[in-house]
Amino acid sequence: MRIVFIGAGNVATNLAVAIRKSGHEVVQVYSRTEESAGELAHKTEAEAITRLDRIVADADIYFIAVKDDAIEEVLSQFPHNDVFLVHTAGSISMNMLRDYTDDYGVLYPLQTFSKDWLSDFTEIPLCIEANTDRNLNILGQIAEELSNNVCHIDTMQRLYLHVAAVFACNFTNFMFASAENILRNHDISFNVLKPLIRETVDKALVHSPSRSQSGPAVRGDREIIEKHLDLLAHSGKLQNLYKYVSESIMDFYNSAGEGE
Repeated sequence: MRIVFIGAGNVATNLAVAIRKSGHEVVQVYSRTEESAGELAHKTEAEAITRLDRIVADADIYFIAVKDDAIEEVLSQFPHNDVFLVHTAGSISMNMLRDYTDDYGVLYPLQTFSKDWLSDFTEIPLCIEANTDRNLNILGQIAEELSNNVCHIDTMQRLYLHVAAVFACNFTNFMFASAENILRNHDISFNVLKPLIRETVDKALVHSPSRSQSGPAVRGDREIIEKHLDLLAHSGKLQNLYKYVSESIMDFYNSAGEGE
């Protein structure tokens, strides 16, 4: 298939490279900057463009992989209204596309991406949705060429999935960053936490997160919690975060002492 990518960020880079490797032709890559468009175009042997009015009219699929708040702006300037438009966002309704074309859908890869770290799509869940069976089949064919984990998920399910992903990925990584900062301020290497992080994640994946919870909050050990809060007194925000999460854990387990 002939495919155009609107966007050259983290998601666009990983998805476009994977699609190119699967044998499809990436015809064009659009970005507002020549540098970003050129970088991804080089990786996918495509034409780099920085103007939406230069997008070709004869591609099979047009992937819109830009920031959520930029999708509507792109659609308002899109030069063609009889093409297959697909966005890649987790929290944007598929129906956002229906005023701009008769053929539309969503391909949402459930993964965290970086431009400089190309992901293996084999096990990445690809969540697809489309307005017709024909379009769903087209998306499904492309998705199954990339991943062994393709899910038909509607807009509302995708919204909840995205919220859950923020907790599982973004919030968790921020906790790692907070821990790293605490250690850095006291001349301790973050490396010392890595075995603990690996064990925590492995236990959550093998068993379940709710069965694997450990620490002072799940034990109801308020003396330790207060000691930790005293140590965090220099940062009101971090102190409040620790207190709120600890209280949430205790509420979740009803102070029953489940876990370690």
